Amino acid sequence: MNLTLRPWHPNDLSSLVKYANNWNIAKNLTNKFPHPYTEEDGKAFIEFANQDNPVHIFAIDLDGEAIGGIGVHPQQDIHIKNAELGYWLAEPFWGQGIISVAIKKVLDFAFTSFDINRLYASVFGSNTASQRALVKNHFKMEAKFERTIFKKNRFEDELIFAIRRETWEALDKKAKI
Repeated sequence: MNLTLRPWHPNDLSSLVKYANNWNIAKNLTNKFPHPYTEEDGKAFIEFANQDNPVHIFAIDLDGEAIGGIGVHPQQDIHIKNAELGYWLAEPFWGQGIISVAIKKVLDFAFTSFDINRLYASVFGSNTASQRALVKNHFKMEAKFERTIFKKNRFEDELIFAIRRETWEALDKKAKI
């Protein structure tokens, strides 16, 4: 499996729209991720994803095709030592361990590129696959907020998972042994 994380390119537009225009993906993401997902949405996203330096929103590339996205979003003000992790993967690639590999790769990027102590992800309570991918990468569940997410006229629990710099450093040292 040739999996890389790389900046989004305009030539990713067709695969982005093809894979992102899927309710099974959108239902587990914030409303900022539109459904249906149009070419205009894709063009705006690719431009947005490349506006910061360093780029911190990546295409998940499998053998030259963008099959999902993953990003690290540094926080501000009193939360400046935190960054939020967000990701999605095209449905045909679910259950293959791809998102777990992508999370591991982005962990290294997050802790080496930003002066953060904590990387966290907010997950829908019903999204057990996402929860498993985070736990596999040594994220710990820090909080459960019951019925705080409201999407498509129903409530969902919100789960917060996080990994701390010291955990990542210990894992990094262990991997080098």
